[in-house]
Amino acid sequence: MFEILREDIKDFLRLQLIIGTVPFRTHQVSYEDGYTRYLISYEGLESDDIWAYLLVPKGQGPFPAVLVHHQHNGERNIGKSEVCGIVGDPFQAFGPTLAREGIIVLAPDSICFEDRRKNKNGIQTDEGDWLQHYNEMSYRLVQGDTLMRKVISDASLAVSILCNHPLVEDKKIGVLGHSYGGNTVLFQAAMDPRIQFACSNGAACTYKNKIRHQTGFEMAQIIPGFAERFDIEDLVKCIFPRKILLVSATEDKYSKNADAIEKTIIETCNKFKIGNWVEHFRYVGGHPLTQERFTDVVSWIKSYAKGNADFT
Repeated sequence: MFEILREDIKDFLRLQLIIGTVPFRTHQVSYEDGYTRYLISYEGLESDDIWAYLLVPKGQGPFPAVLVHHQHNGERNIGKSEVCGIVGDPFQAFGPTLAREGIIVLAPDSICFEDRRKNKNGIQTDEGDWLQHYNEMSYRLVQGDTLMRKVISDASLAVSILCNHPLVEDKKIGVLGHSYGGNTVLFQAAMDPRIQFACSNGAACTYKNKIRHQTGFEMAQIIPGFAERFDIEDLVKCIFPRKILLVSATEDKYSKNADAIEKTIIETCNKFKIGNWVEHFRYVGGHPLTQERFTDVVSWIKSYAKGNADFT
């Protein structure tokens, strides 16, 4: 129903999705409780190395799969390692929990994070981390490009890896992310129909609301002219009829008007007499994930990855 809107946004972003086989190299193998963790790398469109962890459950498969995008939190020294529970916030460690539930997890570093920093030193911080991120945005802007285009193109490579992996169950591929990762989810799920279910935590807030309340933009969100033509509810419309879960909180400025986005979608459903493809979990509290939210998100992901949801 919203194919034209999707193509309009895709053209506006000058977005090229990478669909096909993406070769990757395995550098390390770690045998964990209930799953095996592989450190892999693959080549981006700019001949840059993209590093990721691939978590494969024990068993024969095939398995459903989830691409998990890490948060930002001003910590560019960690990315995929936090998703995989190696360092950082345990409520960001979706990887091991999902893998032990029989779901393949792919957790890449976004550009400028962890192993994709020019001055990387393990997971130690470096004073050049912020400047690299700023330059990756600004150098693109002055050439008519955007950091979001790069982020989503990279993310499409990750989906292609999952689509072509022999242990991934056909059509059961989802995407999950919090904050910065949640922003990536909204854009990627809208643009890439190969994704069948998506969960965006702490990111459902319109451009208009952020401008009104003086809330800062993450660098990839700075897309010249985007808010003149589109907003976040347009991205959510493009996910139809695939399912998306929006997770928000009452005191979280980065998901401040998720309820308004939900209301817009309900009005759209009523107008066109179609079923609602958006679920919304709203909590009392701030931006960081909690045990309750972590548990609820895992349960929701399992219900679509391993349940009887329609993925046609």
